[in-house]
Amino acid sequence: LRNKTKAMSVLRARLLDLEQRKQEGAITKQRRSQVGTGDRAEKIRTYNFPQDRVSDHRIGLTLHNLPRILEGELDELIDALAT
Repeated sequence: LRNKTKAMSVLRARLLDLEQRKQEGAITKQRRSQVGTGDRAEKIRTYNFPQDRVSDHRIGLTLHNLPRILEGELDELIDALAT
């Protein structure tokens, strides 16, 4: 009877540890997906002055008239990001 009680206690502890590791792994995975790796390939936007365009790589949007965007007229870009 004591052996069974101890075995159940050990089993409960192992299951709890396993569940905690799963939750920590899920949280870590979610954080990494939000933050990214920080590599150069993870660029958000490209400002191409010779071609007078801005490309937002997250949503695949390309806008022309770069000076207007640099002056703060970001409505078109913000609307596209919001949808």
